[in-house]
Parts: sequence; structure tokens; C-alpha cells
Amino acid sequence: MKTHSSLLIKLLVALSLSLLCASQDFDFFYFVQQWPGSYCDTKQSCCYPTTGKPAADFGIHGLWPNYNNGNYPSNCDSGNPFNQNKISDLRSSMEKNWPTLACPSGNGLTFWSHEWEKHGTCSESILDQHGYFEAALDLKKQANLLQALQSSGIQPNGGTYSLSSIRSAIQGAIGYTPWIECNTDESGNSQLYQIYLCVDTSGSNLIECPVFPSGKCGSEIEFPSF
Repeated sequence: MKTHSSLLIKLLVALSLSLLCASQDFDFFYFVQQWPGSYCDTKQSCCYPTTGKPAADFGIHGLWPNYNNGNYPSNCDSGNPFNQNKISDLRSSMEKNWPTLACPSGNGLTFWSHEWEKHGTCSESILDQHGYFEAALDLKKQANLLQALQSSGIQPNGGTYSLSSIRSAIQGAIGYTPWIECNTDESGNSQLYQIYLCVDTSGSNLIECPVFPSGKCGSEIEFPSF
């Protein structure tokens, strides 16, 4: 009887540890999209994917697991490196919607590897490698940021728009409050750079952001052409 009790305790401990390891270790995602015009204008190191200059649209810059206190998990699973074979069916869509603009990784693989190993592995309790990239692609379609802005008369033509009008256009289209990040060009202009939306822990549904990153934009923002 004593042996059986000891065995039962060991099994319960093993089960508890297994459930603990499988539990999610973040509270929500930031879904980050980047405007290529601002990146290229400010960084001045822009190159294009091997497929050529991408369409003028927001590129995906990551689906970043986050805690409610604003901290990002980091280096979550160095033992699970990026494997391009796991996303072979997503390659064409990723080249179009998730292009790297930073040399020398013009085919996207270096950038995607960075995104998976720095951010994606932090969500392994919910999303495997294929699921991580697929979820981000689905969210981009759901948000359709460029269409949201253009429908409100906000065009990527080098014009200047108020921060409040950009935020309101996106919020009106998708129903959730975005966080806007800006770059500053050599002339000191505030440029539309990245847009953060918050996503639930399934990686499927947009939500109101529990917390926003730090940083700020000017009240008037340039929307650079691309």
C-alpha cells in the first residue's frame, strides 16, 4: 500500500510539472506592423526582397508575446531554431506580406529566423512555428491597416496628418485602439513608422491593449510615400 501511495504521489507531481510547463507564459500579443516608407527614409539602408520591391503596404514586423506589466519575454527557447521547411506553404504569402527591408537578408529568411527565435518561441505553449507565422498573416488580413487609413483620406503620399486622425481611422475600422510609433527624419519630422494592435493569447482575436509600449509621436505625422 505504501509503495502504491508513493507511486501515486510521484505521478501527481509529474503531472503537475507537465501542466506547469504547458501553461502559457504571457498575457497577450502585440501585433506590430511597419510602414516601409518610413523605414527606408529614416534608416537609409533599405533593400528589397529578391522578389522585387514589395507593394506599398504595411509589412508584418512581429507577433510579440507580452506581459500585462509591459515586459516582453525574451530568449524563450534557444533549442528550437527557425526551420524554413516548416513554413514552405506560407513562403509566397510571407514574401509579400512579411518582407524584410534590412540588408542583407533580402529573401526574408534572416528576418523570419530572428522573429521566430526572439519572439515566436515565447509563444510555444500556444503556437508552433507554422502556427505563429500563419496567425500573423491572418491578423494582417483582419486589420487591413492601409485600407483603413485610405478610406479616411489618409494617403501615403508624403503628406502630414494629425496623430488623432490616424488613430481614429484605425480604431473606427477595426474597433480597437492602436498604438502609433514614429520615427524622426533628418529634418525633425515625425513619421508614421509602426502600428501596434493587441491580440488575445490564442493569437486569433484583436483586443483592447492592456498596456501600451513607451514612446511618443508628434501631434502632426508625415506619412511617407513608398
